Amino acid sequence: MAVYTDIRDDELAAYLTLYDIGLLHSLKGIAEGVENSNYLMATDAGMFVLTLYEKRVKAADLPFFLGLMDHLAARGMNCPRPVAMRNGQMLGRLAGKPSAIVTFLDGVSVRRPSADHCRQVGAQLARLHLSAADFPIRRPNALTLENWRPLFESSAERCHEVEPNLGDFIRAELDHLERRWPSGLPSGVIHADLFRDNVFFLKDELSGIIDFYFACNDLLAYDLAICLNAWCFEQDWSFNVTKARSMLQGYMSGRPLSRQEFDALPVLARGSALRFLLTRLYDWLNVPPGALVVPHDPLEYLAKLRFHQGVDKAEAYGLDFADAAGAR
Repeated sequence: MAVYTDIRDDELAAYLTLYDIGLLHSLKGIAEGVENSNYLMATDAGMFVLTLYEKRVKAADLPFFLGLMDHLAARGMNCPRPVAMRNGQMLGRLAGKPSAIVTFLDGVSVRRPSADHCRQVGAQLARLHLSAADFPIRRPNALTLENWRPLFESSAERCHEVEPNLGDFIRAELDHLERRWPSGLPSGVIHADLFRDNVFFLKDELSGIIDFYFACNDLLAYDLAICLNAWCFEQDWSFNVTKARSMLQGYMSGRPLSRQEFDALPVLARGSALRFLLTRLYDWLNVPPGALVVPHDPLEYLAKLRFHQGVDKAEAYGLDFADAAGAR
């Protein structure tokens, strides 16, 4: 369970008096996620999510995250909207941690997404990129190419505990990506963590997206590459080209990729796979004492990275650029 900080009853009662959401009915820890302490909360005013921001989330970034959710919700996207306190502020403090309350979204995440689920995710990602184009706050990606080697070095001495010779493999991949990472592609606000547990569906229709706490400014096509990795592999970690084709078609129906973006997908997908391999590796080796959390298996993203290493053209993901361009 992703609850790192317990809340005393008297602390919570005092905190809720800062809001106009009535009396507390129930509070329950939320199992999903590994970054923050999350609670599902019922009050007189309905259902909400209470989040306490832990050490990995910088307090200085919170105005970006909360402001982005408010910005997207105002443009009609179904995402959590921060609840303002009586003084108009969206960010508070509880149990010694920065905290916020956001609206609750109905829906469930899917464990085994279909091609149509993937199409809808692609279309929603394009809508997010377009809706956030005029968001005025900027936040550099703290987990982009320049950060991957230092992140790896923090786990290098112990990475053999996960797989023999993993250190040599990662160093070689870092060398490759540092030589080939694209520049000059369209950039903007990206979600950067649109995994299956961050997308809700109702009756197979996408009903909302959550967890914007990795959102940042970076290459838009890199966000799409993250989604290819998160949605288009099966439980045995094999790649499903039908799902990838549907996701790319969904995205390009809302925001057409340039030829340069399309051609860069293989290297962007490799970079995405390495980024999540590195963070999962670090979390696997550094579970906080007493935390009720099960870290994700880093070997999943090692398998995905090895797949992308064998891809030399974006057409391997199931979509021919000329056909996609002609269909628009």
